[in-house]
Amino acid sequence: MNSQASAPVGQWKVGLQFLLLSVAWGSSFLFMKVSLTGLSPVQLVVGRLFFGALALSLVMVFTKRKWIRELRIWAHLVVVALLLCVLPFLLYAWAEQYLSSGLASIYNAVTPIMTLLVAAAALPGERLNRWQTLGILTSALGVIVLSAPWRYLGDQGNPMSLPAQLACLGSAVCYGVAYVYLRRFIAHRGYDSTVLAAGQVSVAAVIMLLVLPFAGAQSIQLSPQIGLSILLLGAVGTGFAYIWNTNILLAWGAPIASMVTYLSPVIGVALGMIILAEPLHWNEPLGGLVVIIGIIATKLTAGISSPPPSGKVVADQRSNSRS
Repeated sequence: MNSQASAPVGQWKVGLQFLLLSVAWGSSFLFMKVSLTGLSPVQLVVGRLFFGALALSLVMVFTKRKWIRELRIWAHLVVVALLLCVLPFLLYAWAEQYLSSGLASIYNAVTPIMTLLVAAAALPGERLNRWQTLGILTSALGVIVLSAPWRYLGDQGNPMSLPAQLACLGSAVCYGVAYVYLRRFIAHRGYDSTVLAAGQVSVAAVIMLLVLPFAGAQSIQLSPQIGLSILLLGAVGTGFAYIWNTNILLAWGAPIASMVTYLSPVIGVALGMIILAEPLHWNEPLGGLVVIIGIIATKLTAGISSPPPSGKVVADQRSNSRS
């Protein structure tokens, strides 16, 4: 066990962090929408990751934590940085050029389903039973209601809406893979949530700074609203939020950690309607509700007719549960 392993976080603290994370990530869709009025998607992601890495680095300094020294862990963090930060941030930023912030936040609720599917494919003993499969199919129906394919018959609707919604789904896939990868390869290494979050966000910031000269050369139009949005999006939504997210992941596991997306769409939709006067179509809350019903169904039936893991798998799961 690494010397930087943290003491178990109290359950009530984890619950509080769960709520704070819901607010931080729910409001992030509003902050992205505001920032895109003066920044390109690449510039937005660079700013978001820069302020996130800065906030986490300051936390590392003031709490006198040491950075990770194992090259193997840094190699894993490069993968996590791409899957949990760079790719989904870029996809959501691009998508919000054509979608409302509320709709983008609703699509984030698909993350737990993607996490379950990836876990079933990648982790021994995580195969889906028939009821979980039914729950996933229910959520898939909710995604169809969300995407409203009937709007694309004839000349109706925004022609870029469907590709943008597919980009949001791509972000959910990235998050699902990242949650399982983080749990499988890094969570049991003994590093606390602050060290892991600082590592992955800093790596992501470096990656985007390398990309910036090639894809972020557009002109910038800053305003107080844009400056405040990118600062909050980075320092809170990417910096502190990733500490909370990793704490929840280590304490409660990947499937429960991904459930933060149940609350964040409610916050995202409310902020979009109140602050940006975004319209809400009937299919969006209905589709989001169907998605969540499907997710809850997969959770309630998780232990039904599932073959018990054996041998080394049991030992690995017990080890992970103590991480």
